[in-house]
Amino acid sequence: MQHPHRQHLTYRHALGALALGVSLAFGSAQAGPQAADHTAAQQASASNGAALAAAQRDLSTFINQLLQQRAGSPLADFPLDVKDVSELKDARIGYGFPVYTIDPDKILGAKGKMKDMARHANQWRFVVMAGERPVGMATVERQNGRFETVAYGAAVLSKDLDRLVAQHGNADRSNLRLVRIYQARSDLLEVSGVGGSARFAPLLSARTSLSMAKGTVNDAKAVAPLLDDAEILPALRVAVKGNLDQHR
Repeated sequence: MQHPHRQHLTYRHALGALALGVSLAFGSAQAGPQAADHTAAQQASASNGAALAAAQRDLSTFINQLLQQRAGSPLADFPLDVKDVSELKDARIGYGFPVYTIDPDKILGAKGKMKDMARHANQWRFVVMAGERPVGMATVERQNGRFETVAYGAAVLSKDLDRLVAQHGNADRSNLRLVRIYQARSDLLEVSGVGGSARFAPLLSARTSLSMAKGTVNDAKAVAPLLDDAEILPALRVAVKGNLDQHR
């Protein structure tokens, strides 16, 4: 099976010229802490909305080009889980999340809670739906003030994420965050609980990279366990250290 991260990185360069993007500018002003927090929240909301708009528009452009250029053609190495381009005729962007990450030095030092160490990675990932079926993900980034779809792919990840979101998400999915530890090749779904606590559901990339039990990987009905920091940080440290050592 192709690694979810590898598929994403392989295909992203082929789509660089596809996205149109959305321009967004923010003003700045001096204010007290509460006003600053409110402004930051407004900016985050605006960024999320602009990223979603870019994903929706770029998917429409992508599908229209495919229908014109590749209708009826074989789909070898296609990044979305469809057998024919016609299956994407009514495809849409479902839901998505801003991506957060944790810097490797914080993973290795592990001072504080993972939820507090996470920072925005300047990336958003949206599930692409064909009917009611997740078929892949669109990755959106903000580059030079423009929101652009930079990749389609991660079909396996989209199905795994959709299953976990259904199990652990609240009505508007506001209790969830997508966390990607790049140096460990691991995706985690952060689930907020009562009192601001957080636990983590390892997605397939994490279960693979961190050598976790794989018994429930292909069982769509199995309830994925939620792990706290102490249960997941040791494996993350080993993976991050190993990756960094290889590139020194």
